[in-house]
Amino acid sequence: MSKWFIKGLHADVNRIASENNISRELAILLANRGIIEKNDIDQFLDPRLDRMHKPELMKDIIISGDILQDCIEHGKRIRIIGDYDVDGISSVYILYKALYRAGADVDYVIPDRIQDGYGINQFLVLEAKAQGIDTIVTVDNGISAFSQTKLAKEMGMRVIITDHHDIPEAIPPADAIVNPKQEDCLYPEKMLCGAGIALKLSIHLLERFGLNALDDDSLEIAALATICDVVDLVGENRIIAARGLEKLNNCQNIGLKALLSASGLTGKKLGVYHVGFIIGPSLNASGRLDSAILGLELLLSSRSDEAMAIAIKLRELNEERQSLTRDGVERVENLIESQLGNQSVIVAFDPHIHESVAGIVAGRVKEKYNRPTIVLTRGKEGIKGSARSIEGYHIFDELNKVSHLLERFGGHPMAAGLSLKDANLEQLRELLNRNSRLTEDDLTPKIYIEMQMDPGKFDWNLLSEIEKLEPFGKGNPKPLFGFKGLKIHKAAILGKNSNVLKLIIGKDHTEKLEGVVFSDPEMWVSGAMDSFGKQEVENALAGQRNSICMDIVYYPSVNDYMGRKSIQFVIDSYRFKK
Repeated sequence: MSKWFIKGLHADVNRIASENNISRELAILLANRGIIEKNDIDQFLDPRLDRMHKPELMKDIIISGDILQDCIEHGKRIRIIGDYDVDGISSVYILYKALYRAGADVDYVIPDRIQDGYGINQFLVLEAKAQGIDTIVTVDNGISAFSQTKLAKEMGMRVIITDHHDIPEAIPPADAIVNPKQEDCLYPEKMLCGAGIALKLSIHLLERFGLNALDDDSLEIAALATICDVVDLVGENRIIAARGLEKLNNCQNIGLKALLSASGLTGKKLGVYHVGFIIGPSLNASGRLDSAILGLELLLSSRSDEAMAIAIKLRELNEERQSLTRDGVERVENLIESQLGNQSVIVAFDPHIHESVAGIVAGRVKEKYNRPTIVLTRGKEGIKGSARSIEGYHIFDELNKVSHLLERFGGHPMAAGLSLKDANLEQLRELLNRNSRLTEDDLTPKIYIEMQMDPGKFDWNLLSEIEKLEPFGKGNPKPLFGFKGLKIHKAAILGKNSNVLKLIIGKDHTEKLEGVVFSDPEMWVSGAMDSFGKQEVENALAGQRNSICMDIVYYPSVNDYMGRKSIQFVIDSYRFKK
């Protein structure tokens, strides 16, 4: 059972509403996000491109521009080395396109997830030297590649690192490092994804040649990566996501248009959901089960027939990935139920889980059990896997405490990758749980509500105001509202798989609003029976008068059925009130 909390207000919302000519409800939503000053409100509600920071504020971006311009003007070869996820693929695309437009002799390499592992490695450095590469540029990786960078420099190559991951103690000896997380970097926005940084470098580089990086499809590709990499959608990330989504809805990239068609999204208004749960996973599937080059080739495709063939292949790979994920989740859940018990840190090993989906499986299991979860499987050398964490448990720091048991590990507070020898598995599980200071309260899911509000107060004007907060995501969550004591006029189980519960609800027996629950309808039926009895549930299902009453957490949405639009309320969580 989750705990519900109403977010605390520390602002004069009446003043905010009056000064900015907005409703009190929107003022509360802004205040809950820490946005209370007029200038900040203006920027948040109107995320314009001209409000982005100048790329030249970023440390080493001018040096990088000098090196790349020298390569272009003197015909020296440049190689981009990326990563195999959406952010990595997008970063390669954006920088490759910019360098190509500027006339560079440029190519790219994306390591294989299983054969090569993450980021630039020694083989890629030696290969670049053998093939006459003058300058290596990493995107979405490289900040921890000390030995690889040192080798490249010793062999006479120049190295530019562009990355967004945390800065290690030993900084690689590169010619330039473009990463706003460096302590001496004055760039105001620290939380750009890899593609966001590639975009900033592209803007700077193309300005040197009198070109504009934002007049092609780079912005929509950067938005794709920004959303899929789950960075905070505030500040500059919000501008990239908002304006990039606009461009994506008028997509001109032949490959993306093919993927939209193959995904059944042509003609639909695209938002964060479509990017994060349909488009992004299809691109990600190439790096998980085939080669990320396939995803990149889709974005670079100039022929519709070729693009459609790749798009269909990516959809097939994503369906395979979904099947592998379902199997992996089931395997881990069985392990938890049969062997692991009620541990505060889940460490699950199953050699049959596909290595490429270990992180996704860990995330799904973490969501279900609200516990830090490490999913391990059999790798090329020993055990390998991924970790996903919860608020209050810094997974990277905790792994650092047991680093003597690990061969390799890396990550950040909420996610990590690791490898270890078989002999250390049980000790890893034991030590992580022994060291854990997680309490029962930490392990209880928490839902944060913006305010208590009768769903009946929502009208089209208020809904339009709330839409100004979009795009929603990490750092700017979709607003949840709460209301106590709703009556149930009617309940119906719908959907091809009977997986949707439709409710007619209201604060009294005269107010009739439409609510939907997308979690297990049978759970609602069972809970209602326990609280009110079988007869009352049968009455509700028959649309007859009943005594069922609920507290709900919900958000308003638009139901567009056969061209008829209505406001409906998606019920995120509920509890029965006797």
